[in-house]
Amino acid sequence: MKAKPSKKPLKAKRVVKTKGKHPTNQAFFQTRSGKCLIILLSCCIGLSIAGRFPAFIESYYSLGLYPFIAGALRISFGWVPFSLGDILYTLLGIFIVWRLLRFIRTIIKRRWTRSYGFKSLMTTLYVGSVLYVLFYLFWGLNYSRLGIAHQLGLTVTKDYSTEELQNLTQNLLKKTNRDRLQLGNPIELPNHKTLFNGAVQSYQHLMKQYPFLAYHHRSIKVPVYNALGGYLQYTGYYNPFTGEAQVNTALPGILLPYVACHEMAHQLGYATEDEANFVGFLAATSSMDPIFQYSTHLELFRYANSELWYRDSNMARSNFNQLDTLVKQDLAHLKAFFDAHENPVGRFTTKLYGLFLKANQQPQGLDTYDQVTAWLLAYQKKKP
Repeated sequence: MKAKPSKKPLKAKRVVKTKGKHPTNQAFFQTRSGKCLIILLSCCIGLSIAGRFPAFIESYYSLGLYPFIAGALRISFGWVPFSLGDILYTLLGIFIVWRLLRFIRTIIKRRWTRSYGFKSLMTTLYVGSVLYVLFYLFWGLNYSRLGIAHQLGLTVTKDYSTEELQNLTQNLLKKTNRDRLQLGNPIELPNHKTLFNGAVQSYQHLMKQYPFLAYHHRSIKVPVYNALGGYLQYTGYYNPFTGEAQVNTALPGILLPYVACHEMAHQLGYATEDEANFVGFLAATSSMDPIFQYSTHLELFRYANSELWYRDSNMARSNFNQLDTLVKQDLAHLKAFFDAHENPVGRFTTKLYGLFLKANQQPQGLDTYDQVTAWLLAYQKKKP
């Protein structure tokens, strides 16, 4: 009798794992990520269209939604003792560099595929649209508002005579000399805490005259990369994602009071640089502290006399010669500081920021700062 043959053990079927394929161009927009991207791009288009209606932005955003957004940001992050915005920018920069290096590595190793390229493009659009929406929703729509000219009933025009510009420059010249004599020699400059307190007090004085310029929930910081500010050629900046006003305290101290008031004007929703310069002037000259008066009048004299130089260099040179000796020493100190920090990177970042201003309804770029003289002349006519 034959023995019953033993059954051969069944071989386990080999399971081949396949990597999930990237969705095709058409299928991607059916996924959750694709639908989110469509919503984000639609929001970008909607925000861009809304910016074409300044009266709408002024009423419903700048005076409606924005104060709540700005207040919430300053309450949330103002108590943090360091610049949270600088940390976020650093992390974003690291992320961008990492993605770029990864992209280059893929090309070098010839791992490029159409699906990888499509995925990279969608990631770029996704990150870019998120930043665009947050920027304009949190602050950027203020570029399109009617602004302080509408609120004060000013008619700001570039059509003014050389004589009017000279009268303004002479007025600023006299105030600059007066303020400098009050400060003595050497000037006793405040530390950054005293400086920031003084800037807040300036706005508290100003709100008595213009209640709509009331400043609440302080959030003024020293940048994390403060020492680099001179080389990157920025005096301060406003971070719209955290609501922080950054003041580069590594700069010569006589600039800082006016810079602080300028950046706080951005916090209040005055986005263009000439407008922020003007609001900063209103605030700083409302201060009882002579250093705030001097910082502002000196900076505005420089703007006005520089413009006058292009119209009548002899007149501008005469104005400069009338400055007090101590004022001339301060100006020489400023020039020496910026000359010592001149470098290609700083010139590049300055040019880049000029392009940013042009992209945000400031076609004059960095020259927008200088246009504060037109605001001063309009204000002088309104309130001589």
